[in-house]
Amino acid sequence: MGIYESWILPWVIDLSMRNKEARRFRERVIPLARGRVLEIGIGSGLNLPFYSGAVEQLLGLEPSPQLVRMANRRGERMALPVEFLAASAENIPLDSRSVDTVVTTWTLCTIPDAGAALREMRRVLKPGGTLLFAEHGLAPDPGVQRWQHRLNPLWNRIGGGCNLNRRIDALIAEAGFRLDGLETEYAKGPKPLSFIYCGRANPA
Repeated sequence: MGIYESWILPWVIDLSMRNKEARRFRERVIPLARGRVLEIGIGSGLNLPFYSGAVEQLLGLEPSPQLVRMANRRGERMALPVEFLAASAENIPLDSRSVDTVVTTWTLCTIPDAGAALREMRRVLKPGGTLLFAEHGLAPDPGVQRWQHRLNPLWNRIGGGCNLNRRIDALIAEAGFRLDGLETEYAKGPKPLSFIYCGRANPA
C-alpha cells in the first residue's frame, strides 16, 4: 500500500462516515445485533456506540492497521470489549457456524470479491443467525445508474476500491441468504453516491 492508502485514506473514511445520515442507518441496524457478533470492516469503530447489551462478544474484522488503531481507541471507551481480526472478508479466520450475527455497513462496496465474502459470512453464521447490513449501491433509476457506471472507475481509485454500482440485494441473495425486511432509499446527498440498502438476511 502507498502513503495515501495507508495513512490518508483511513482518516478520510473516518471523517466522511461521521454524518447524520450514516448515524440514522446505524441506529436502525446495529442495535439488532445479538450474541456473538462479527462486524465485517469495523473500520474506525463508528458502529461501536450503537451495540446493545444483547451482544456477548464483538469480533471486528479489519485489514487496515491504521483503522484498527482508531477503532481500538474508541473500543477502550466502551464497556463491550472488542477482539480485532486482521484478515480479509474473503477468508474469515473463524470456525463454521460460530457466530450469531454478522454486521456489515458501507463495506460490501469495497471488498474486492463481495460474493466470496458473503459466502464466508454465511459459513460462519449459526443456523438461524442473522446478517445485518446498511450499504450503498446501484440505484433503481436508469439516469442515476448511468452516472454511477460513468463515475465508478474514478471513484474506485480515489475511494480506496469503493464501487458505486453494486446491486447489494442481488449479491446477498446469490450468496445463499434469504432477505428479510429489506428497505431501500436515497439518503441525503448526491444520488449516485447515496442509494442505500438496509435490512437483514438469514442463511437460506
